[in-house]
Amino acid sequence: MSTKILALTDALGNLVRFVLLPGQRFDTVGVPPLIEGLAFDALIADKAFDSNAIIADLDERGAKVVISQHPRRAQPRAIDEEMYKWRHLIENFFCKLKEFKRIPLRADKTDQSFAAMIHLAAAVINSR
Repeated sequence: MSTKILALTDALGNLVRFVLLPGQRFDTVGVPPLIEGLAFDALIADKAFDSNAIIADLDERGAKVVISQHPRRAQPRAIDEEMYKWRHLIENFFCKLKEFKRIPLRADKTDQSFAAMIHLAAAVINSR
């Protein structure tokens, strides 16, 4: 079994919140608990998060949707290309997280200890 990490970062690339999912689950399943109770102006994500339910939720919140679209989308939406370039912040966060060998190897046996290691690694990353 593998574990998938869905993370939310702020505009500076610092970890705000994350959710652990089984590796075989769709990414869209973890988005509602990830953004629950948070106020934000825009959500930048890749095409794995291109879901009508997520887009409807973001529209309802009044947040700007900056999600790369799946090529099979029937009605393409316009996205802010300049804002989408900032998606590299989350990619950079995951690259820094993978520097801690225990994270990519999933060395921890329980989800609780794995989540604790992610929190610890994020704290070290933020302190740099």
